[in-house]
Amino acid sequence: MVYIASWDEFVERSVQLFRANPQTSRYVMKYRHCDGKLVLKVTDNRECLKFKTDQAQDAKKMEKLNNIFFTLMARGPDADVSEVSGKEQAEPQPSKKGRRRQ
Repeated sequence: MVYIASWDEFVERSVQLFRANPQTSRYVMKYRHCDGKLVLKVTDNRECLKFKTDQAQDAKKMEKLNNIFFTLMARGPDADVSEVSGKEQAEPQPSKKGRRRQ
């Protein structure tokens, strides 16, 4: 197993690994609260990539990686992930404060 120190390198290699073999690739997250450590793993049973962190700000990066994998799984391995962001913009919900029940 390879622990990758750079976040950008981990994302790039993980996407390449998934695109090369989408049927057998999987993405696993493991968080240990007592240690405060988050481990992300992407594997296709032949190659295993891991990233370990204890930084709270990496949660946003993890959210973006989740969205990249959701896009690849839903649209296919050839989907363009360049426009995937960390937090999707939702339609604003109408406020219920102004409503009256009759």
